[in-house]
Amino acid sequence: MATLVRLGRWLHPGIGVKRWLALVIVSLGLFILGLFVLLGQNLVRAVYNIVAPSALSTLLLAVSLIMLGAVGVLFGVQRLSRSIVRAIAAPAEGRMGEILFEKRLLSRGPRIVAIGGGTGLSSLLRGLKQLTTNVTAVVTVMDDGGSSGRLRQELNILPPGDIRNCLIALAEDESQISQLFNHRFQGGTLQGHSLGNLVIAGLQEMTGSFDRAIEEMSTLLNTRGQVLPATLAHAELVAELEDGRLIQGESRIPKAGSRVRRMRLSRPDVPAYPKVLEEIRQADLIILGPGSLFTSVIPNLLVAGVREAIERSPAKKFYIMNLMTQPGETTGFTAKDHLHALGDYLDLRSLDFVVLNKQPVPTELLSQYAQEGSVPVADDLSEPNEWGITIVRADLLEIVTLPRWPLEAQAPTVKHNSKELARVIARCVPELFQSWTRW
Repeated sequence: MATLVRLGRWLHPGIGVKRWLALVIVSLGLFILGLFVLLGQNLVRAVYNIVAPSALSTLLLAVSLIMLGAVGVLFGVQRLSRSIVRAIAAPAEGRMGEILFEKRLLSRGPRIVAIGGGTGLSSLLRGLKQLTTNVTAVVTVMDDGGSSGRLRQELNILPPGDIRNCLIALAEDESQISQLFNHRFQGGTLQGHSLGNLVIAGLQEMTGSFDRAIEEMSTLLNTRGQVLPATLAHAELVAELEDGRLIQGESRIPKAGSRVRRMRLSRPDVPAYPKVLEEIRQADLIILGPGSLFTSVIPNLLVAGVREAIERSPAKKFYIMNLMTQPGETTGFTAKDHLHALGDYLDLRSLDFVVLNKQPVPTELLSQYAQEGSVPVADDLSEPNEWGITIVRADLLEIVTLPRWPLEAQAPTVKHNSKELARVIARCVPELFQSWTRW
């Protein structure tokens, strides 16, 4: 009885289904009748004798019925499908090919684990989601500044800022939700908070856990892939500087005014989120960076088990070199300096590729960055090298205009071109990508 009731709802007036269903049925009948007329089957001999006085008229009638029926069936099915899609998922109307491409083809793509944090990782993810939906972003959760830091102190939650950026980057339609979830309140007690951070905080309160909140946010944004925190434990970054000082807190390290000698966490043996280790074990491709070397990339390697899992993995491994040095972190660092610093936390012989930008930064931007104490990372790498790493150079630069929060005007900024970066990665390991990819 319940089944009949459900079927009856399809025939309810006003839902735009009955007319097209009827057209499909009638057209299918005409199509079948045309076939019988053309073949002259005994089953419809009586009808055949009435409508077929001559061989020529029989052929014309049969072909006409078949064509009319076929056109009617195709048109009816198309309109019936549109009515159903419009009722169930209006945004998907007109995008069925794109949806099938994602669900059937991108879902067969390689399993990629991207490790880092900040805006650099977000740029990478925007390109990777065009290659495969099997993307896992492993994000550091040590931030203690800005909106994330305040929520961490007030609500005792893990900082959601980098998680939010990665979720937005992996969203199927980023253009519709980026401005909304990145909106920052300009006054009152919420001043400085982004809407996305507050949503994640609210979801944690509803679900009872940070990882469940991320999963709910992923569902809400319909992400192509998943975002995982490196750990669910609360810990802070501690930097031992070359002048002997110890600086605790991610936001304080770049302001310390001395080079970093060693990084560690504020507590020993911080456990990795188990799903992170599982994804690394199953990965076909592991990518470190781009992102702040000491405060975005290396913190993930300080979490217990992550470094070992990466080194043991048979996956192809990339390190994406930053475009510019970062004041207070990598001031004066060359590409080789970046690798030497990374080598204190990871066996560089486990890496297969290092990707560098070779496109010059526009002169007007060079002066702007110079005022901030930042310059392009100098390429001093060569092959062969002591680690056996393949060096890949490509034009990866993109100029975007970003707001300098909270009150400064928008300013041009250099970042990795997401699509070009993903294309370079795909070309380095063509065996992992099938001919159906867009590259």
